Amino acid sequence: MKEESAETAAETVLPDRPISPHPNRVTAAGLKALELQLHEARKAYEAATTIEDINERRRQTAIPLRDARYFAERLRTAEVVPVPDTSDVVAFGSTVTYSREDGRIQKYRIVGEDEADPKAGSISYVSPVARLLMGKVVGDIVTLGKEELEITAIE
Repeated sequence: MKEESAETAAETVLPDRPISPHPNRVTAAGLKALELQLHEARKAYEAATTIEDINERRRQTAIPLRDARYFAERLRTAEVVPVPDTSDVVAFGSTVTYSREDGRIQKYRIVGEDEADPKAGSISYVSPVARLLMGKVVGDIVTLGKEELEITAIE
């Protein structure tokens, strides 16, 4: 029987995913997404624990275990922010349409950090653009670097 070296026998532990220093504000959908991601990480961990080869099992459980720790902490600190009751002012949860100087029209929903996905039309409330837009109304113009953005709609 071959003995494992101390290095291969050592448990594979990945460093924790960084936790943002900002308040963990989420939409109701964002909270559900965090719950699902925690469930998926736990499921992946459980599946990996059935691998017979101990070294392979350690490698395969490292990522889901790290993710489970992250999502458990994000759920513990989540602050659900209700949908804004008015579309008069840009707020967390608002969908904002603005025009850029080059004629492009962009539309984003302002959400929590974990649920932000610019390609899917959502940005984090701590992003530079969201910070500029929060508290503004239709017709306001904000400056982002050398460019001006004009708010054209708030939903």
